[in-house]
Amino acid sequence: MKNKERVLKPLGKIKGGIKVPHHKTTSEFESIVLAPPEKVTISMSQHIGAPCEPTVSVGDKVFVGSVVGDSAAFISAPIHSSVSGEVSEITTIRMPAGNEVKAVVITSDGEMTPDPEIKPPKVETVDDLVAAARASGLVGLGGAGFPAHVKLKPSEDKPLDTLIINGAECEPFITSDYRECMEHPEDILNGVYLIKKLLNIENVIIAVEDNKPAAIKTLYEIAADEKRDPADKVKLMKLKSRYPQGAEKVLIYSATKRKLPLGKLPSDIGCIVMNITSVSFLYRYIKTGMPLVTKRITVDGNAVLEPKNFIAPIGTPISYVLEQAKAENPEKVLMGGPMMGIAIYDTSLPVLKQNNAILAFTGNAAKSKPTTDCIRCGRCLRACPMGLAPASVDLAVKNPKVEELNALNVMYCIECGSCAFCCPAGRPLTAVMRLAKNEVRKAGK
Repeated sequence: MKNKERVLKPLGKIKGGIKVPHHKTTSEFESIVLAPPEKVTISMSQHIGAPCEPTVSVGDKVFVGSVVGDSAAFISAPIHSSVSGEVSEITTIRMPAGNEVKAVVITSDGEMTPDPEIKPPKVETVDDLVAAARASGLVGLGGAGFPAHVKLKPSEDKPLDTLIINGAECEPFITSDYRECMEHPEDILNGVYLIKKLLNIENVIIAVEDNKPAAIKTLYEIAADEKRDPADKVKLMKLKSRYPQGAEKVLIYSATKRKLPLGKLPSDIGCIVMNITSVSFLYRYIKTGMPLVTKRITVDGNAVLEPKNFIAPIGTPISYVLEQAKAENPEKVLMGGPMMGIAIYDTSLPVLKQNNAILAFTGNAAKSKPTTDCIRCGRCLRACPMGLAPASVDLAVKNPKVEELNALNVMYCIECGSCAFCCPAGRPLTAVMRLAKNEVRKAGK
């Protein structure tokens, strides 16, 4: 490779963090398009912000890409049908976090007919880009689910100078973003250049962990094109493979050495952070007009006989996905990765926009560590990338005093799970941190 100076080293060194086993067994498994199930259940809450209300009624005919839910709220995103067929039910489902939300159930006709109204949007200005991002239903596809059009809405008093593309994918097992790099590198780079141009952003950093050499090579060969980037403003950054390298605050610090204050957005410090699959999808939407109706998910775990990367219609029952990968008697199923994923109680729950993995475990892998008393070893403090003291929070939350919890800076916790992972006493420290944050929120402080 020539022009090796294009591959940057991190400016900021991650503090804390942990080495986790990669288990990237599906990294070289090309994505398989999953046949649609008989029914899909489209949740009206698949993003941070206000949930949508159904825009269809029982008996309505819908197509692939038809809008079935929307909201007037700014922080929200429309939701589309992933199959063609008939609306058979408007119901309520309980999500993994315990909240109940409305859902549209669609019986598929098996034909997967695109909505005849679909056409590529005209995108020539920033406002066009923001409108297209919203109309596409795009939310952060790395797991956070933040509506993309909100990120892309510029503010005159907050000039942006850096676009950070998050391709770290630091959780074990998950390879969905890696497969995007390998299968659609041109869409990623075209999306990058489009956003850079319309938002007038000077610098672009595509950040990838060093345990993905094939992705680094593929993205480098396109990013190093001097005709598209004569000023050499689009660069690749090779990150050290250390969890949670892909967390937004950690990634911003690694890429720019800027610290994101509590309660602030990346735009407050001149940055936009976008998941690498999100950027790729946005370009495809502008090219084709097809909104977000499918999601690539890694299916793996020791209860899965045939691990795969599937491209599944959004709303597909998780049980159906597990059947296609020949999962046998899983005792624990996670929506997401083993560090930040959520254990689900019911596999009839649907695939969501922000899902990037379904993991199924059995035997010892499905069991939690036995919990014993804290031995005051300090490993959780050393592992925390935000410099917090989870063991102290564990003590304080038993008789919570908001002032004490605030003094321990619990609201800075990014819930990455590093503390619980390294605790030799098996303390549920991540759950403790969530509980502490909820106590602070309830007190309005």
